[in-house]
Amino acid sequence: MEPAEIKSEKKKVVAVVGGGLVGALNACFFAKRGFDVQVYESREDIRTAKVVKGRSINLALSHRGRSALKHVGLEEKIVSQGIPMHARMIHSLNGKQSPIPYGKKGQFILSVDRANLNKQLLTEAETYPNTKLNFDHKLQDWNAETGAMTFVRADGTKQQILADLIVGCDGAFSSIRKQFLRRSRFNYSQTYIPHGYMELTMPPRDGDFAMKPNYLHIWPRNTFMMIALPNLDKTFTCTLFMPFENFEEITTGDEVLEFFQKYFPDAIPLIGVEALKCDYFRLPAQAMVSVKCSPYHIADKCVLMGDAAHAVVPFYGQGMNAGFEDCIVFDEIMDQFNDDLSEVLPEYTRVRVPDDHAIADLAMYNYIEMRAHVNSKWFLFRKYVDNFLHFLMPRTIVPLYTMVTFTRTRYHQAVERWQWQNKVINRGLFFCGTGAVLGGSYLLFKNPPNVDKIHIDVEKMWNRLLSTGTS
Repeated sequence: MEPAEIKSEKKKVVAVVGGGLVGALNACFFAKRGFDVQVYESREDIRTAKVVKGRSINLALSHRGRSALKHVGLEEKIVSQGIPMHARMIHSLNGKQSPIPYGKKGQFILSVDRANLNKQLLTEAETYPNTKLNFDHKLQDWNAETGAMTFVRADGTKQQILADLIVGCDGAFSSIRKQFLRRSRFNYSQTYIPHGYMELTMPPRDGDFAMKPNYLHIWPRNTFMMIALPNLDKTFTCTLFMPFENFEEITTGDEVLEFFQKYFPDAIPLIGVEALKCDYFRLPAQAMVSVKCSPYHIADKCVLMGDAAHAVVPFYGQGMNAGFEDCIVFDEIMDQFNDDLSEVLPEYTRVRVPDDHAIADLAMYNYIEMRAHVNSKWFLFRKYVDNFLHFLMPRTIVPLYTMVTFTRTRYHQAVERWQWQNKVINRGLFFCGTGAVLGGSYLLFKNPPNVDKIHIDVEKMWNRLLSTGTS
């Protein structure tokens, strides 16, 4: 062989900063592509830690997250460790419970344990021989031009490494993103909502769940709410969301009990009086922040993903799912441009920014829906109409929640389609009128026509209406 033909096949080094959910999953994606992957996490290894540090709101895994897990062969394993939730269960003040299905029969979201999922992802990443996990490594500084990084270890010593690509997955208060803030033409905003959250535990009752397990339970109280998600150990994690000033007004155990007797009376015997008084003061109410920024990359050296790029409030259950979808979108773009990072990173920013900004806005909107709109008869009626039209015309009318949760329709396109559908459906309801709907329902009941013909005729009618509703 001629010397000129000898080539170095040294693998490119990808440094993933952050060993949380998105960082650990990203390590699997990059390892599968053959990169030399180094994961750097400031905390200790949560798989061996006696106490797992960090805050947690129960996670709801849906289609986008499952699609990403499927790409690394983990979907079935993670799904088997989750609890299906087929509907919201609305708890009225008088104790009445009313389910609102999430989608069609068979569609559900999964309640999964954050810490367990993180452990599973880290263990999976470690199965790749070209991946190394580095814990107790706190990022001190990095250079966007050279890819040089300096980490401080737990013992105070420093380690310097050089990476071909730096992937910032280090959360809403990202150290990687701080470097972006020093550069011109970088847009950044963060918004703290005036509401905080507090987690309480509902223990098992007689060795079983205290409430029906296959639901996301919601106590909507207009300006605040409580939710409860089931866990594998037969507990429920209850999360109380309300304005900070309301939290601050409650200073004693008796005031906690009085507050729950007024707004969540059915939850008191399920949580337990003494447990409620104790848990409420275990930790102060935690803040929730929404972060938007753009662009997500610097040249071909660094890219932001997950909360580092787009922290969202938890009310659409899409924070983790959006972060996991970041991984799969980046992987798809890598396929498109044959791993050419100079092409991949700008394209990733172009594709992903409008979607992440859209889900950030939707998450803000959904808090109002969850704590207030679900009490509205008009809201429930519109849910029924949307689902009925989706049944008749599954390709033409698709509920927003279905697009966001059960498909990979781009978030910003889902919002645009939802706004357009709302305009058209409201116009249709105005013209049709309740009388016409009832009359038509009676005729259909007395003389049921061919079902396929219903789909065709109704779709033609709505398509005519849609064509007039786009202006």
